Amino acid sequence: MTEDIERASRAELRELQSKRLQRTVRHAYENVPRYREKLEEASVSPEDVETIDDVRELPFTTKADFRAEYPDGLFAVDDEEIRRIHASSGTTGKPKIVAYTADDLEVWNEVMARSMRAAGIDSNDTVQNAYGYGLFTGGLGFHGGAEALGANVVPTSSGNTQRQIELARDLGSDAIGCTPSYALYLAETAEEMGVDPRELPISTVLYGAETCTEPMREEIETRLDATGIENYGLSELIGPGVAVECHEAQDGLHIWEDHFYPEVIDPETGEPLPEGEEGELVLTSLSKEALPVLRYRTGDMTTLTYEECACGRTMARMDGVTGRADDLLIVRGVNLYPSQIEDVVLEFDAVEPQYRIDLHREGNLDRLDLTVELAEEFDGDRDELREDVLVRLESALSFTPDELEFVEYGSIERTEVGKVKRVYDHR
Repeated sequence: MTEDIERASRAELRELQSKRLQRTVRHAYENVPRYREKLEEASVSPEDVETIDDVRELPFTTKADFRAEYPDGLFAVDDEEIRRIHASSGTTGKPKIVAYTADDLEVWNEVMARSMRAAGIDSNDTVQNAYGYGLFTGGLGFHGGAEALGANVVPTSSGNTQRQIELARDLGSDAIGCTPSYALYLAETAEEMGVDPRELPISTVLYGAETCTEPMREEIETRLDATGIENYGLSELIGPGVAVECHEAQDGLHIWEDHFYPEVIDPETGEPLPEGEEGELVLTSLSKEALPVLRYRTGDMTTLTYEECACGRTMARMDGVTGRADDLLIVRGVNLYPSQIEDVVLEFDAVEPQYRIDLHREGNLDRLDLTVELAEEFDGDRDELREDVLVRLESALSFTPDELEFVEYGSIERTEVGKVKRVYDHR
């Protein structure tokens, strides 16, 4: 598809969506046993899908489906057709495994290039990519999109903030891709280095992967003297590249509806909500081959509008996500789960399997304090233990807490019934 699709009439877009939904449902029905079972339970056959409106008759897909079919039960193609595997970290152990065919990767690069173009990036720009590379889709998603656009990519990945600043200055990076909190941390670090962050060549911050309020965006733009553009995506659908703000209006995120069909539902009843009413975002893939996804409940709360944007694009726009349903912690650009911190800390015999995480907001930055209980027989040096734990956390997770405190055995509250509470969010 060319740029013309971004400004197609609703009738033209609807016709394309209907054809692609028909093909997607048939593909899922014929090649994914779980979808065949779910569709039959809902008394829906591929022949029943005639227009995009029929999407409402399809069953929902949830994180539970990915867990139940781990690792590849939702794949719709044979292994020889798969060209890449990514994974989304699992909150309860197993990650969600996602796959891509060669055509899927081409679509991914296309929607990411489209997103960057909407953000005001062009082939003459240098894009510094500070998203993490690896199984996480962020790094390679932004990398592939920038290359497809014809831009120069600097694959710095996450972390190494002083080096990020030096490279941005020395290489003349026009844009940087990172989380919003990391963008502020970058500015903070630059100031500590004696570098005025406003003097860096960065003119666009392509941020995503965590909630960003308007005051936080304003601070990013002020501190870096740059335009902040929000990106949205999730591994289950493709990765980043599902939706993006345009630099012309910065008024909601354009969902690339030719590839991802959006709905907003009441999270309690599952019923579709009218335009402008806040609810849970549901997305259906319309062109995925390796992993077609029908009505995926993202857990993200937002609204939809179908008014034509001031930039001229006609695709639906979603508001910024106001909340998330999972327990992912994103602190200064690092994604992690409490279980990952626990795995590292409990490598040390000097501590008990009792800890707590306290989250605070200082200004527009998140702060994470970690409290760990010492083993009953511990008689060593706390400062030495603290240094060892911090080094191990940095090595394993590229992360260290803002404060690490050790307390005496028995100090942390236990629970006898129900789930133990580990995370205390004071924000």
